[in-house]
Amino acid sequence: METQKLDEWLLELIRLTSCELAPDVERALCAARDAEQGRARSTLDWMLRNAQEARESSMPICQDTGSLIFYIDHGPDLDQEQMTQSFLRAVIKATERSLLRPNAVDPVSGKNTGNNLGVGAPVLHFHPGLAAGKLSVRLMLKGGGSENCGVQYALPDGSLQAGRDLNGVKRCVLDAALRAQGFGCAPGTLGVGIGGDRMTSFQESKEQFFRPLDDVNTDPILAAMEKELLESINQLEIGPMGFGGQSTVLGVKMGLRHRVPASYFVSVSYMCWAYRRRCLQVENGQAVYL
Repeated sequence: METQKLDEWLLELIRLTSCELAPDVERALCAARDAEQGRARSTLDWMLRNAQEARESSMPICQDTGSLIFYIDHGPDLDQEQMTQSFLRAVIKATERSLLRPNAVDPVSGKNTGNNLGVGAPVLHFHPGLAAGKLSVRLMLKGGGSENCGVQYALPDGSLQAGRDLNGVKRCVLDAALRAQGFGCAPGTLGVGIGGDRMTSFQESKEQFFRPLDDVNTDPILAAMEKELLESINQLEIGPMGFGGQSTVLGVKMGLRHRVPASYFVSVSYMCWAYRRRCLQVENGQAVYL
């Protein structure tokens, strides 16, 4: 795979992710707007107008372009180190072109690197296993406001009367939605990781954001829980930006990982209405964006 082409493809992936909502997200926002009235409807209408203007002007949907989280599936013919350099070059170029806001801040000195590169930034998850000549890159831009609304629970939790069972999981998810109260720029989407350890539980919750909003969980028990929780949370009437209404969340997506007997974690990640994720697929030198 030619390095120059890969650099160009990755830069375009970043531009699309930052400046254009995925079609399923825009459809969900339109459906939410059409179901609302008053202030909730006008708020959603402004969000959609913002998304349209961002797409037409090729400018970021939100000023906080967030953390860059890449998942890379590749074949045996691609070298991870060479690919890493392509990702770094694309991130620097995207920042120079104002497709990304400089967001990499040293937590000790407080200094911003100015190019979105730093220790652990951007986040790159490499997964070999595809056939030769194939590459799949998924990108998520995770804003800081929505990230602040994430929360992790260790069951049992006496304050929620949540035990180590699925009813306890539901109580955690409802509590997380209630805590957000419109912060994190509702209507949001909740990603839920059940089990794992403290790190992998949160990782599972964030990976749920790569699922289309209109898909159905392959696990029928989790599928039923997602549907139930979506309806229950929207009945809280927190609404867009906390102004009231039926559109508090656009979706609830759940996944699980096996846990050790001593621990039962439930992690809830929050994605804002500016739900930014895209995918680049390359096969035999041809690139497609999804």
